[in-house]
Amino acid sequence: MSLAVSDRLAVLPQYFLPKYLLTAFAGLVANDRGGKRTTRLINWFVKKYQVNMQEAANPDTASYASFNEFFTRPLRADARPISSAKYACPVDGAISEFGTINQGQIFQAKGHYFSAIALVGGDAQLAAQYNDGQFANIYLSPRDYHRIHMPCDGRLKRMIYVPGELFSVNPTTARGVPGLFARNERVVCVFDSPHGEFILVLVGATIVGSMQTAWHGIVNPPRTNKVREWTYTDQNIQLKKGEEMGRFLLGSTVVMLFNKNSMQFNATWKPAGAVRLGETMGDEVSIN
Repeated sequence: MSLAVSDRLAVLPQYFLPKYLLTAFAGLVANDRGGKRTTRLINWFVKKYQVNMQEAANPDTASYASFNEFFTRPLRADARPISSAKYACPVDGAISEFGTINQGQIFQAKGHYFSAIALVGGDAQLAAQYNDGQFANIYLSPRDYHRIHMPCDGRLKRMIYVPGELFSVNPTTARGVPGLFARNERVVCVFDSPHGEFILVLVGATIVGSMQTAWHGIVNPPRTNKVREWTYTDQNIQLKKGEEMGRFLLGSTVVMLFNKNSMQFNATWKPAGAVRLGETMGDEVSIN
């Protein structure tokens, strides 16, 4: 059996699972302030996923009142130094794919692409600004730190909530579900920067109870069947490189889009490679 067929079969049950009900239930469990019951859940999770609590600002698992408080825990101030390069990696995780946006199409996994237009919720004019630009998809596993930080200085322009499915976003699902990242629920954040405009997308998934941003708070729920948009042209919301811009309440994937000729990726990056918040993601484009 080929890998592609195997992946499609592996994700088949997800099409039939009550993903929204599972996600709502997970949200209730994650917000439960259950005392010793909560501590047992956290300790089980730390052991199962080998979470490094020594990097946490507070390593005491018994001190977290809810699982979500633990899951979105801050790191020690010295745990993730921020690179002086033009762009710093915004999260801990693993690289799904990265590269060039070709004719508006973004590579997801072998045999699968998704369109920039679909990713941003159908705004063709916005997506066109990234033709021949760069993209990166980074998967955050359960063991990872789940706050998202700025890859460079940025001034917020727009935020778009796009309703969608709640498939898992793990590597097997990325290989098995066509158009996954433009199919799942997502929050699209558009920034201006000294290097040009860029987009940072928070992609939802099964049991991701909510996504939140530093300027808005929790974006979902409510979950609606309509695209919602906020504009910030009359506000001066500026975030520095390395500053927190959002977080997942249970984990997922981030997708980033950059304008043409605005950056080149770290030469050591490769698909499936582990990355850490603050390391060099990209720098100036070399002109030969």
